Amino acid sequence: MAGMGAVVMRDFGGPEVLEWAEVPRPVAEGDRVLVRVAACGLNHLDLWTRSGHRGRSIPLPHILGNEPVGFVEEVGPRAEGVAPGDFVVVAPGFLDRFRADRSGWDTRYPEYGVIGNRAPGGYGEYLAVRAEHVVRVSDRWSPEEWAATPLVFLTAWHMLVGRARLRPGETVLVVGAGSGVGSSAVQIARHFACRVIATAGTREKLSAAKELGAHAAVLHGQDAWSAEVREASGGRGVDVVVEHVGEAIFEDAVKTLAHGGRLVTCGSTTGPSAHLNLTHLFAKQLSILGSYMGDHAELLDVLRLLDAGKLKPVVDRVFPVREAAKAHARMENREHFGKIVLRHGA
Repeated sequence: MAGMGAVVMRDFGGPEVLEWAEVPRPVAEGDRVLVRVAACGLNHLDLWTRSGHRGRSIPLPHILGNEPVGFVEEVGPRAEGVAPGDFVVVAPGFLDRFRADRSGWDTRYPEYGVIGNRAPGGYGEYLAVRAEHVVRVSDRWSPEEWAATPLVFLTAWHMLVGRARLRPGETVLVVGAGSGVGSSAVQIARHFACRVIATAGTREKLSAAKELGAHAAVLHGQDAWSAEVREASGGRGVDVVVEHVGEAIFEDAVKTLAHGGRLVTCGSTTGPSAHLNLTHLFAKQLSILGSYMGDHAELLDVLRLLDAGKLKPVVDRVFPVREAAKAHARMENREHFGKIVLRHGA
């Protein structure tokens, strides 16, 4: 069996569990295609998978990487819609088998998984996936730039459009605008002609958020930051809050909502527990919405906007894939604005 190089997770723990190794190369069987990976975006899901959080049994060694981008190398005998040489984004979410009735959310199916978590991901030189899980894209963006888009833009799109039902002209608070999801949400809200208020942990990130399109920016690590957000909204509060930080900011984030406002959350990086004042919830007729990944049709919508240049990748820094441990440390230290990307090859 042919081999390939990959950064593999040998055990659970810190960045030191990642190492470069020679592993068997996957093959393009049935309806699968073999993708030669050019670049792969880094996500907090990589960190959680590596640390063993989620309580899921993952066979080791494991290859992380939720956002692979590359070129089709081979196609299986039943693979349709792609050909060798095609430049493709690999959908971060996948189903184990073909579903003819995919008119609803993919995530409702019990076999739904994420590349790099429930299946080998983009830290390897090659990846075999079903043909329906790759999307051909143009060369408008480099492989490193495309690798900064699929999971985070899909997640932010599903949060704002699929769950919060964002309407043009609303005021949107994006908590943690320096993250991949946050920087994507700022752009999507602006695409809908919304007023955007962003929060971040440093003044440098606040400046970057404004450059990306936020109308106002607030430090969320200081006391009474929610009052500053309300002031920036003209005193009425915001219509939609996009958040993935969780415990540390949740109660204050709810306070920023206007009557009839919606808070949509997709994560809990600071902890899974949160206090909620039920009086405010029902008296102000608020909605608290959970969101996870998104539908394949939504991925196609957001990739089309990226291909048209209406949205853009936000790349913080590119690391050679062999330096994945350094890339993980940068994310864990919250030093990034936008996406950290791993690059294969020279």
